Amino acid sequence: MATTTPTARQRQRDATRDRILEAAVEAFAEMGFRGASTREIARRAGTNQGLITYHFQSKDALWRAAADSIFERLGRQLTERLDALDLSDPRELAREGIRQYVRFAAAHPELFRIMVDEGRVADDRMKWLVDTHLRPRFEAIAPGLVEAAGVDEALLPHAFYALAGAASLMFAVAPECRRLTGLDPRSAQAVEAHADYVARLLAP
Repeated sequence: MATTTPTARQRQRDATRDRILEAAVEAFAEMGFRGASTREIARRAGTNQGLITYHFQSKDALWRAAADSIFERLGRQLTERLDALDLSDPRELAREGIRQYVRFAAAHPELFRIMVDEGRVADDRMKWLVDTHLRPRFEAIAPGLVEAAGVDEALLPHAFYALAGAASLMFAVAPECRRLTGLDPRSAQAVEAHADYVARLLAP
């Protein structure tokens, strides 16, 4: 079957859409849904505001696409890197999954900021975020937390949020961490130390 090669115009459209998504993730993480305007997102993306409407129709649709984008990147990284490992020990597999999550959180602090911002209010965006992205991940990691990390099933909500906070907070408030402790949490050495610490804390 013959494959169709994207035209230069299609590649340009795709590149513009990708830039808008990157800018949207950044803006929504910094300013929240209400504070981030499509004008500001267009400015960050280096494009005009009309192209946001062309690609995403509305600010709400753009927010959902931005959330899809960052969660898909998280899922892809975890799947690819864990599948590449040959780990027969369930506990070490759980630890490595936690390490990979910490590494992603360090590289993408926007993920935690969006979760915190949207998790505060029981509106349609929060419900969509939970049902589309958070619940499937909670259900996917729950067996590993129970079987490998030895978490009591009644404590799974506590373990899930302990993981989310422990893995992410230091990177989400990196300027505060640097001023308070003198540690640059985004340095490669700090990321690896934190990844191993959280893994052994939650899956001893």
